[in-house]
Amino acid sequence: MAYGRAAIPALIGGVLLTALLWWAGASAQALHLPGTADAIGGRAAADLQQWLTPWSYDPPASVRFGAGVSGGIGEATGTDGSRYLDLYATALQIRFAAVFAFFVPGALLLVRRLPPVHGRMPAALLATWAWGLVAGTLAVTVSAPWLIAAQGHGSYRFLPQLASVISSGRQILVVTALVTAAVTVFAARITAKGAGPLPQEIVPARAARLAASAGIAVIALSLVVLSYQSVAAALQTAFTGGGLLAEPGDLLRQWLLLGAWAGPAGAPLGDWLLYRAADVLLLAVVWWALRRLPGLLTRVTVPAMAIGAVCATVLGLLASQVLRVATDGAGMRWGLIYLSANLGGGVPAALVWGLVSGVTAAVTLRVAVARTRTADAAASVQEPAAQ
Repeated sequence: MAYGRAAIPALIGGVLLTALLWWAGASAQALHLPGTADAIGGRAAADLQQWLTPWSYDPPASVRFGAGVSGGIGEATGTDGSRYLDLYATALQIRFAAVFAFFVPGALLLVRRLPPVHGRMPAALLATWAWGLVAGTLAVTVSAPWLIAAQGHGSYRFLPQLASVISSGRQILVVTALVTAAVTVFAARITAKGAGPLPQEIVPARAARLAASAGIAVIALSLVVLSYQSVAAALQTAFTGGGLLAEPGDLLRQWLLLGAWAGPAGAPLGDWLLYRAADVLLLAVVWWALRRLPGLLTRVTVPAMAIGAVCATVLGLLASQVLRVATDGAGMRWGLIYLSANLGGGVPAALVWGLVSGVTAAVTLRVAVARTRTADAAASVQEPAAQ
């Protein structure tokens, strides 16, 4: 699909995702209305408040305390207090602008290389959904320093604070990104009409399986090796230092670990295997997606494979988290809000390892396809000679 046709749905999706997140943040004030806790429950109201606050212009208590005021943005405050509130407002402005800036390029690439036509509709929808989560997470990341400074203690354990801020606001992203993906794919399907037949790569099955296996080995390095309890603990405590950049363990774990697991010591083997089934599902989803991706793309390029692998890893994480929700019998008594609290986690690590996995799969695929074509050419030359 041409850039002009692909840019329209990408821009529509970027505007919609930004607007939905702004609306969700603005709705946080409704949770403070009298009777809200009685209507939906105190625990549910508190959980929703925690989910929506990262996208709300209404300063949280930590920012109000740092500012030394009881008012909100725009109210008369002292000089120091207004500076803290201005920093918070700036952080939110950067966050919403970054959502749009990160979503549009990724959606543009997905719509061009994975247009929602000729059996590609489900794949395009899922990939765009996953990219919406990535764009939101990146937006939270780049705006985090301003938000930490707005709380008045940005020089104290900055890296652990950064890790905490990056992990916030992900639950509402799952819903808003899904709505955005549906609208983006629908708009892309309309703009694709009249564009003529879109090409589709012919990839040998053996080469695609080899590329998927190489890509999944990268994901397994994080999920199986680095996420093991003793290795993760060593990663948590190995890097020390002093000053502003001390204690990077929490941040490293967030960007490098796709899971966390230990041996079945003290637990029945059956329960341990059931818990590990979520990780097996993650690997299966990523392998299947990487196996199918080269045949779905209009052109197999390294950027397309890289962003496709990122989306596949995010989808694998969501699938594993849903499975854990379904198998967590202890959490059923707490309700849907409690069960869905962990949805959307692990996206920073999925971005890092997905990029590496996609590049590895793309390079492996090129080498495998080149060898296959060389072998086929040699065989075609030998056949006339034998005759």
